[in-house]
Amino acid sequence: MSSPSPSASSPPAATRTTPETDAHGALRGGPAASSRLLLPLIALCTAVTAANIYLAAPLLPLIAEDFRSTPSAVAWLASVAQFGYAAGLLFFAPLGDSVNRRRLVAVLSLVAAAALVAGAASGTTGVLAGAVLVASAATVVPQLLVPLVAERAPADRRARHVAAVIAGLFTGVVAARVLGGLVGQAFGWRVVFVGAAALTALLGLATAYALPVERRRRRGPLFSGLAAMPGVLRHSPDLWRACVRQAGMYGAWSALWTPLALLLAGDDGYGMTTAAAGLFGLFGLAASVVAPLAGGFVDRFGAAKVVRSAYVLAAVSVPLFWLGGQVMAALCAAAVLVHAALVASHVANQTLALTTTSAPATANTAYVVAGFAGGALASALAGPAYGHWGWPGVCAVAGAWLVLGWAATAVRGR
Repeated sequence: MSSPSPSASSPPAATRTTPETDAHGALRGGPAASSRLLLPLIALCTAVTAANIYLAAPLLPLIAEDFRSTPSAVAWLASVAQFGYAAGLLFFAPLGDSVNRRRLVAVLSLVAAAALVAGAASGTTGVLAGAVLVASAATVVPQLLVPLVAERAPADRRARHVAAVIAGLFTGVVAARVLGGLVGQAFGWRVVFVGAAALTALLGLATAYALPVERRRRRGPLFSGLAAMPGVLRHSPDLWRACVRQAGMYGAWSALWTPLALLLAGDDGYGMTTAAAGLFGLFGLAASVVAPLAGGFVDRFGAAKVVRSAYVLAAVSVPLFWLGGQVMAALCAAAVLVHAALVASHVANQTLALTTTSAPATANTAYVVAGFAGGALASALAGPAYGHWGWPGVCAVAGAWLVLGWAATAVRGR
């Protein structure tokens, strides 16, 4: 991979081993993993850890019942998870440029697992929110692994390798909604949290052991990558556009998907059970199918064309979601379209973010923080919008986010 020379704003370089690939361009792992098993293991770990961010969303009706509240009154827990993840990305993900990733992945996985157990034992929404915040902040393992995958992949298949990890991420999102809803309905939401904690610890430690051995000697302050982030953004217009456009896309998706359980399970909506509403998340599997296709398109046609096409799909999905408030078929079609748009945009924008600067972990942090900050803010607005104006208010928030995300980047940067 060719990259620009480090600018004055780049974080201090760290001494590290150069990643290697085998004769077929496969990732080479550590002592416990073969080169051909490391990428699937990373994808699986990504799926499990990413699920933690969305664990509470399908369980909101059950949590509200347990705490003698209403679903709309606890909807803010989903936003807490996203804000926590954004904060974790801001502080922990840039460390991928300078510290030992094996140790960092292991520690963060154990912290996330412990916080999930604390959440399962909570007796108030305040304690649960604190546990969700810590667990989400520690759930940044996927964004420590994606830069590693990108730097070790062959140049002509880089987007495909990144897409494999992103497919795992979205599979985890689907699993959180579908399996979380089913298990929660059968055994209670606390069991879901405990099960997620066990899987997080197991897969996190296994992946940490399988990662390549890196002998790094950190230079400069521990959070130098965080301090360098504004400069990295300022000197890379492509990275800035990727951040803003994904913030708009992810915000639209989050605004629609976060309160969807309220529409499906609410008395003024479709009146489904929590388990039945959770099954609706199966439409999110469209993202896992689209991811490898999007990776191929990015490698062949470039990121810009894929992002434009994704925005068109998302724009079409918004009126379908609005109609879906009354017509289930329209809601199903909209769910497929918005997931396809989100993952295609994500593969293109993240590949661009990882290859546009000489500090991939710092650039990736800026990109994902921007996306999740946009998603957290949109979902925070979507809850009150649903309470005041119903499902049409949610669709209005999603449409506004798409317009802002594209309009803010329509003028070519300097």
